[in-house]
Amino acid sequence: MGADSGPGGPPAVPWRKVLYERQPYPDNYVDPRFLEDLRRNVGVRQYRYWNVVREAGLVSQQVSCVSLFVTLWSYMEQGHLSPSTLLSAGLLSSLVGYGLYKVLGGSRSDDRSSWADLQSAAIFLAFTFGFSPVLKTLTESVSTDTVYAMSAMMLLAHLVSFPYAQPSPPGSLSLNAALFASVCLASRLPGALHTFAMLTCALLVFALWPCLLHRLTEHAPWSFPWITSLVSIGGVMGLGSLWPTGSLLLASALLTLTLICPLLLVRLQRHKDNIHGPWDEAVIREDLSHFLN
Repeated sequence: MGADSGPGGPPAVPWRKVLYERQPYPDNYVDPRFLEDLRRNVGVRQYRYWNVVREAGLVSQQVSCVSLFVTLWSYMEQGHLSPSTLLSAGLLSSLVGYGLYKVLGGSRSDDRSSWADLQSAAIFLAFTFGFSPVLKTLTESVSTDTVYAMSAMMLLAHLVSFPYAQPSPPGSLSLNAALFASVCLASRLPGALHTFAMLTCALLVFALWPCLLHRLTEHAPWSFPWITSLVSIGGVMGLGSLWPTGSLLLASALLTLTLICPLLLVRLQRHKDNIHGPWDEAVIREDLSHFLN
């Protein structure tokens, strides 16, 4: 109900959206023009299914990397994999990966020199090899069940906190969680050389591989689906050699993450309904940086 004029009287006073003057309208008056500025789904991003599947592949391949790491650790614990074999495979893969990383990077000015990279690798290997006996006995006073529980929680924290949008370099929280889990698991291996090989493998899987994958995605986007498929198949087959039921669960989880979850996101996006209007809080769009100097 508004302010109507009487017969033959002056026209009604138009309603204004102001608070600093008295108007002949009740407090709960709603003007018919109030919803003229209503806008729906402003800035809503429309997703395409296969683009979302591609992005979800980052999550799937990281889960598979964790599965591969746990598989390698289990083989070493059972004595089916010697530390010399793992170190040889790690050295070969790191050389191939480093060469590929440099070739794809081209002549970037912000890249470190090969000599600096070699020095960093030598320092890390020397310190890791020197402290391997200490790391081997680090959790002797802790029960094995507690070590396994801590490792599982840290690997889960690694997957949750991993920066999937910008995996190079990996986030400090995710990397520290993965290395902490690696130290816990490596302390349950038979010898110091096993511990050294396991920690070196953890560095390759959780620190260096994401950097190489990010560069491959930037310069060779066509290779990403093939790499994700190979890593996922390797993770499922590796786990299947130890625990067939677990491999079925992992395969189901990877299919759900890669195919079903993107489908649900695209389908539910149609029902998204955000409304914007004059009732929203004011947003200052002017550049106020000169006031802060």
